[in-house]
Amino acid sequence: MNKICLLKTHLPIKLKAMKIALAQINQTIGDFQRNTEKICLYLERARNQDADLIVFPELAVTGYPPKDFLDIPAFIDENLKALNEITSRVSGISAIVGFIDRNKRHHGKLVHNAAAFIQDQKIVSVHHKSLLPTYDVFDECRYFEPAHLISPVKFKDYTLGISICEDIWNDEEFWTRPLYEIDPIENLVSQGANVMINISSSPFAVGKHDRIRVRMLIHDAMKYKVPFVYVNQVGGNDDLVFDGNSVVINAQGKLIAQAATFEEDLMVVDIKNPSVQIQPKIYSDIETVHMALIAGLRDYVIKCGFKKIIIGLSGGIDSAVTAALAVEFLGNTNVIGVLMPSQFSSQGSIDDAVKLSQNLGIAYKIIPIQEVFVIYQKTLETEFKGSPFDIAEENLQARIRGNILMALSNKYGYLVLTTGNKSELAVGYCTLYGDMSGGLALISDVPKTMVYELARYINREKEIIPQNSITKPPSAELKPNQFDQDSLPPYDVLDGILKAYVEDARGIDEIVRMGFDEKVVREIIRKVSRNEYKRRQAAPGIKVTSKAFGSGRRMPITHNFMC
Repeated sequence: MNKICLLKTHLPIKLKAMKIALAQINQTIGDFQRNTEKICLYLERARNQDADLIVFPELAVTGYPPKDFLDIPAFIDENLKALNEITSRVSGISAIVGFIDRNKRHHGKLVHNAAAFIQDQKIVSVHHKSLLPTYDVFDECRYFEPAHLISPVKFKDYTLGISICEDIWNDEEFWTRPLYEIDPIENLVSQGANVMINISSSPFAVGKHDRIRVRMLIHDAMKYKVPFVYVNQVGGNDDLVFDGNSVVINAQGKLIAQAATFEEDLMVVDIKNPSVQIQPKIYSDIETVHMALIAGLRDYVIKCGFKKIIIGLSGGIDSAVTAALAVEFLGNTNVIGVLMPSQFSSQGSIDDAVKLSQNLGIAYKIIPIQEVFVIYQKTLETEFKGSPFDIAEENLQARIRGNILMALSNKYGYLVLTTGNKSELAVGYCTLYGDMSGGLALISDVPKTMVYELARYINREKEIIPQNSITKPPSAELKPNQFDQDSLPPYDVLDGILKAYVEDARGIDEIVRMGFDEKVVREIIRKVSRNEYKRRQAAPGIKVTSKAFGSGRRMPITHNFMC
């Protein structure tokens, strides 16, 4: 009761006018010059719109996540130099900027994840992140020292509660099991904060924004009766893609403004006005996945310095969706398709790949592999003598194709996109140094059933992906009359089991109780476990689900556990 009374005593009677600019920007990790230029550009734009305060995302100076660059002193030095340059440009407006601060104590980690509050070309206060996530793709306890002090800051008759990303994700009423013992937001409100500002680098996962983030912010705003200003990073860095969707929630728990999805944006909001100022656009799940993949691909290509993409086209749905996504970003002149038929390739699949190329308007090459495959067979004839044609010969074909794509990549500087989906990667239905060869596995976190959804979405206005690629039974065509369902259950069954096991961490008994056959469940989980070594060597992919195969899922290769 005392705590509740204390919170109420500090609530303002009436909010005064204050215009806050939410600078939703796309940074490149370690590109201090361009990051600084962009921050200063947005400062100028916000000043021209008469904003009183501009707020940038978490680690805006460095880009997020900088990972082991945080162990390099020169990286920290450059970040502080950049912050000084930004500080010298903050005039006629105030700013909150995410950066890396040194830990000035004689113990603990060397740096803090920090936010600088800047006024009149001076850093007035620095606020450190309290809650350091260490789960899924996050590893902040590895690098950062948590805040030793939580305090708000006065600004224009307001008291701002400045927090950083995870600091807002621990309300004991919202979460069934909070991860941390302290709640920085409750702490700030108890000290009189009457406007909450959170700077974030919160990665995308399908459904996360509408079903978790916004609900959580609305809950907190209503609980404390204060407005929440949430500024999120946008764009892709390696396997992570950030959706932006920065929002303002008023003290009554109403969403009054939302920035663009997967685009840079500058949104200026009058915090006093409780009515809706900017109406958010509503997207379906498949639309957001589509946008996320394009944004992730765009920034991987641009930030790594590639100009063109090359893709092996099989006539199947996975390579078709991958190519269509690539063309949406790069245009048809910068995407090259390669058809590599063997004696087992059907004419229908070749026709589908050609039709796709023509629909997309991309250049395509046909490089038959039959002669090379025959030479491989003759080379291995003595070693394979007396053995039947099996997976070894099948995989030789995939590896020949992988070598051809990588040769073209080396010769011309193209980025090879692998075309395998999450379902295949999960159970090892893919070939190391074959169809897994490439620089980016664009749809490796997209289950096969979602690949079909994407194909239908891509074809929403006209046929881009040939209908036959969508309707025909999927096949690797590495031997006569081969189909995926010869060795895998139907994809709707497979994906249901994989979601329960990989994303929801359910055990065998739980999955069986969901209605799946126990023998099938055990076999699928056995395949997931046995193929960890393949996934460890796979190209990075774009995370779009709640649990991807990549930096957020760390499983031992050698083990003997079946849950």
